[in-house]
Amino acid sequence: MTEGQLLDIARQGVWTMVVISAPVLLVGLAVGLVISVIQAVTQLQESTLTFVPKALAMFIALVIFLPFMINTLSDYWRMLLNRMMAGG
Repeated sequence: MTEGQLLDIARQGVWTMVVISAPVLLVGLAVGLVISVIQAVTQLQESTLTFVPKALAMFIALVIFLPFMINTLSDYWRMLLNRMMAGG
């Protein structure tokens, strides 16, 4: 394998990681933003008010997006194994 091929595999691996983690992280970001706005409006500063809804929303997002995440990771592994079997 050449250096260019290894860099391409590493680039695709990082991109796959970003794509897999993005849905859950974006849900956490959105819920955190909504909770922060509610806290700012009501002047209620309770730490569990932020943590519990965000954790619950991220868990639900993980359950919903898990098939997509597994499929994306499987596609990456298939591509990686095909390159190794082809010899580069």
